[in-house]
Amino acid sequence: MATEVKKVLLLDGVDPVCGQILTQVGIEVTTKGKLSQDELIQAVKEYDGMVVRSATKVTAEILNKSERLCIVGRAGTGVDNIDVQAATRRGVIVMNTPDGNTLSAAEHTCSMICALSRSIPQACASLKAGNWDRKSFMGTELYGKTLAIIGLGRIGREVAKRMQAFGMTTIGYDPLIPAKVTAEWGVESLPLEEIWPKADYITVHTPLLPHTKNLIGETVFKTCKQGLRIVNVARGGIVDEAALLQALDSGTCAGAALDVFLEEPPTDLTLCKHPKVICTPHLGANTSEAQKRVALQIAEQIVGMVKGRPLVGVINAPALANSTNEVCKPWIELAQALGCLGNCLSQPTDTPSLQLTMELFGCEVSTMNTFLGSAVLVGLLKGMTQSGVNMVNAPVVAQEMGIIITVEAHPDSAPPVHSAGSQAIQLKITRGMNSHTLLGNCASGQATLIALDGCVWESGLTLGRNMLFFTAAPTASPLAAIATQLVGLHASLTSILSSAPTQKEVWHVARTTAAINGTPVIPDAKLIAQVTF
Repeated sequence: MATEVKKVLLLDGVDPVCGQILTQVGIEVTTKGKLSQDELIQAVKEYDGMVVRSATKVTAEILNKSERLCIVGRAGTGVDNIDVQAATRRGVIVMNTPDGNTLSAAEHTCSMICALSRSIPQACASLKAGNWDRKSFMGTELYGKTLAIIGLGRIGREVAKRMQAFGMTTIGYDPLIPAKVTAEWGVESLPLEEIWPKADYITVHTPLLPHTKNLIGETVFKTCKQGLRIVNVARGGIVDEAALLQALDSGTCAGAALDVFLEEPPTDLTLCKHPKVICTPHLGANTSEAQKRVALQIAEQIVGMVKGRPLVGVINAPALANSTNEVCKPWIELAQALGCLGNCLSQPTDTPSLQLTMELFGCEVSTMNTFLGSAVLVGLLKGMTQSGVNMVNAPVVAQEMGIIITVEAHPDSAPPVHSAGSQAIQLKITRGMNSHTLLGNCASGQATLIALDGCVWESGLTLGRNMLFFTAAPTASPLAAIATQLVGLHASLTSILSSAPTQKEVWHVARTTAAINGTPVIPDAKLIAQVTF
């Protein structure tokens, strides 16, 4: 799916190459250094997209005041300066460039480790002050020391590779990466409680999340080696600054190298001025190469989104990220169509509460279980909310409305109706005492209804244009009356298709070129829903 982006605001000194690439495809670009929150609240109303580095805080207030915003791009790795939850609720895509500054951040980390082992900044400052003091700056070798790397993503892996060249033993922890994989990089994966007593140096490379805040704190300093050294080039707040200061004063921690802080810039410089601390003002990604690389990548990602290409770096919408995949796209369209149809069929009722059970049959469609539920919700919520619903915010909106959805994958099971083929989606939607079950597939790449409440269309029913769904007893013959009534309502009727009968009912579906006004009154049939796809 292509997204219209006409105007983009670049902030925080994003490299000019970003604007150059966007301008080349006809996007109007405005470049600002840094705006205050009040200035940004006013400015954001005029833009479809915004690109920031780490300085600008994209808050819920800013996002809620936006009128056209559909994309916030972070020219860098972390997105903790963006309220992703608020963006998701607004249907705004959040993108980052996960590997653009990898090498720069890894090199800065390694530089900090080296400088920390030899007190290079302190010795330099002493000599510049006119002192020739060698005794105060006795260093330690890195060779043979154990480096613990917390977070073994792109940056952590690059740090391990470089520090192994110094003869360091590398151990680490990452809950998402198996031990056999880290072993291939020369990193022994261990539980955190086993890492702390073994480490001579600890470097952190995780995002700042509730479970990583103050990860390196009082408990770690109580169990670690005497003379441990700490490096943080990731995010302020991962290392508990108060606990670190206490450990430095007590001698438990022999030194710390900090590039990031809980408050930036820090107003309390006690930690920065500590003689055992070396510090830099958030320079991990601050190389000309990295800044050009992330600016280039975020611009290319936005252009790709505009042109309907597969999305890269999307933080908050796995369904959207898969929406342009040629294999996934028809199934997403089918899920949306089934959601729309199911909602229309289940109205009216005595309760607004909705429960959905989505079953995926077949090995191919079962792999899409992480995002097809979102697609169903987009179709379901169509017309139910005043604000727009898309792949980004559909799960959040549904949750706030009390809609419950369960997705079950059956990769080794065939659909319950033979004519559905080997791959199919079945959706059961329940509203109060009203319940309907829909089964569909993607015949010839088109959303196709195979069965409705057990009534089967052996050749399938393509879902498209305006469709009127009538139910009738299996003994009734209402087709002529349906056609007559529709013509009387000035409808341009293109077809009527009937399902195979069950003992209970038959579904008759009339297709018209446009929606009709009025309700057909047919003695032997009942209009359940009119749906425009």
